[in-house]
Parts: sequence; structure tokens; C-alpha cells
Amino acid sequence: MKTAVIYARVSSSNDRQDTSRQIEDLKKYAISQDIEIVNIFQEHISGAKKIEERQVLGECLEYCKHESVNILLLSELSRLGRSTLQVLRSLDILHESKVSVYIQNLGLYTLQPNGEVNPIESIMVTVLAEMANIERSNIQYRLNSGRANYIAKGGKLGRKTGSTKTDDKKKEEYKEVIALLRKGYSIRNIAKLQSIGISTVQRIKNQFIKP
Repeated sequence: MKTAVIYARVSSSNDRQDTSRQIEDLKKYAISQDIEIVNIFQEHISGAKKIEERQVLGECLEYCKHESVNILLLSELSRLGRSTLQVLRSLDILHESKVSVYIQNLGLYTLQPNGEVNPIESIMVTVLAEMANIERSNIQYRLNSGRANYIAKGGKLGRKTGSTKTDDKKKEEYKEVIALLRKGYSIRNIAKLQSIGISTVQRIKNQFIKP
């Protein structure tokens, strides 16, 4: 039986994004292909960061190299990064150790059964990574252009005057959250009890609960 590692990543650490869907879909695929999952790595960090700044990805690559893993499972290529160079660096590290990368949304493996790099798929991966990089640059350009145009027409960026809540208002609004935090309830449980986001509870804790 072949062994595999799952690497899942989302850019945000807030409660609206998590890695569970990526992991569950890849687990189902592994079961259907009789592949044994030996470890799962998940990370909340921007794909624009360098490999050296992405601790979990680094640990994942090292694990694959030293534990003789056959396959690294990804939901999509962008999980490895948004920079073409970063993606290709990660692939080179894995391919040197004969670890094939399965990209679920493309349905392809980067290595052939004999352990050699599939030349056609290698070209596809490079082109797709570069297209994603270009699209990211275009989005950033449109955002910057839109901001510049808005400011040129007299617009002002940032919160509207008076929109920021005072500490007293926050204490009043989240008094039940603060009370639960002081009683030792976990952030996740408080979020469920109060029907608010985990990130909101974390901010309240950081601001009003002394360590």
C-alpha cells in the first residue's frame, strides 16, 4: 500500500476559513485509491509567504523526505504557494526524494509510476502556477488602481469617523463573553454559546482579559 501525507492550507485564521473541507475530500480520495494517510499537515498562512516563513509547509516537506512517503496530496496547486518560484522549489524538494504530488482539482500526479517527472504534466504545472501568479498580480493592480481613483475623486480610506467602538461600548456589548472567559470557558465553546466568530472572542480576550 502506498503512503501519503495531506497538506492543507488557507490564508486566513478566522472562523470563516478552515482546512476541514480540503482534508475530508483528500481522505476520501485516498480511501478510494487504497492509499494510507500517515500524516496531515494544516496551516493558516498566506500562500505569498516564502517557504522559509511557512513553518508547517517546511515540516511537511521534511517529513515527506525522511519518512519515505510516496505521495503528497493537495486539493489544488495554490496550496503550495502563489509564487511560481515557490511552487517549483517545493516540487523540486519532493521530486528529489521521489515523492509524487497529487493535485486533486487537476486530477494529476507530478511523477510517473517509474518515479520520473512527467514532462507534460510538469509543463502544465509550471504554466498553471504562472497563470495564478499573473492573476494575483492583476487583482492587486486593480485594487490599487481602484483605491487611487477613489482617493483622486476625494474619497477617504479607513473607517468612518465615529465608527470605532470605545472600550466601554465593547465591554457592554460583550459582557457575557468576558464573563465566560473569566470563568475559564474555551474560546471555541464561547463562540458557539454566543453565536459569534472565534476570532471575535479571541480579540475580546486579548483586549480585556489579563494573562
